[in-house]
Amino acid sequence: MTKLKLLTLGVLLATAAGAAHADGGLTLGAGVGVVERPYKDYDADVYPVPVIGYEGDNFWFRGLGGGYYLWNDTADKLSVTAYWSPMYFKPGDSDDRQLRRLDKRKSTMMVGLSYVHNTQYGFLRTAISGDTLDNSNGIVWDLAWLYRYTHGGLTVTPGIGVEWNSENQNEYYYGVSRKEAARSGLRGYSPDDGWNPYLELSASYNFLGDWSLYGTARYTRLSDEITDSPMVDKSWSGLISTGITYKF
Repeated sequence: MTKLKLLTLGVLLATAAGAAHADGGLTLGAGVGVVERPYKDYDADVYPVPVIGYEGDNFWFRGLGGGYYLWNDTADKLSVTAYWSPMYFKPGDSDDRQLRRLDKRKSTMMVGLSYVHNTQYGFLRTAISGDTLDNSNGIVWDLAWLYRYTHGGLTVTPGIGVEWNSENQNEYYYGVSRKEAARSGLRGYSPDDGWNPYLELSASYNFLGDWSLYGTARYTRLSDEITDSPMVDKSWSGLISTGITYKF
């Protein structure tokens, strides 16, 4: 059965200074998000999404992530960032008998740098961050190009990007140790680093002055290092989130 859990999906995009194009100030709202994970017999997670965002001259915050600007002007924004990564694996959430015998993989706190470069043809968004809680000891690098189109109250931002996961990152979330293999009957597996290309689309519609409807979606094509894992039965992962916000 799909489970409802309280977790902010905004962190998935906040790693690359998600507030880069905000007009400033405080935004509050609520919505719902759906995350499809690649693990075997693992139901899609449906989350209530509290939306909390702030954009200032020195600080920004969105979802479970935030940052401090080292450089902030119209063209370039460089931040020190920290965010809570919601990646995890709970054996009990899988209906697969063998996966239920594996170890839990925890979510963690990631810290790093993010950079946005704006041009008339769109903007470059990139971030690199690493695990600070000694869970995966992994590193994640995200690089994307996006274009923002505005017509009246409607804003649409499509993008294309790629995410690199270090060997430690893939090993922790998709590897199978010798002890796990002996216990579960799955083959042992130790992946290398890998690249995951993705498509992203976000949209918002402003109405009644400070109210907005929003929607965001991302489709990620997983690397062979992930899809070859005996824990995985999909070649992709995805998320969709939609809701309503009010800007103060």
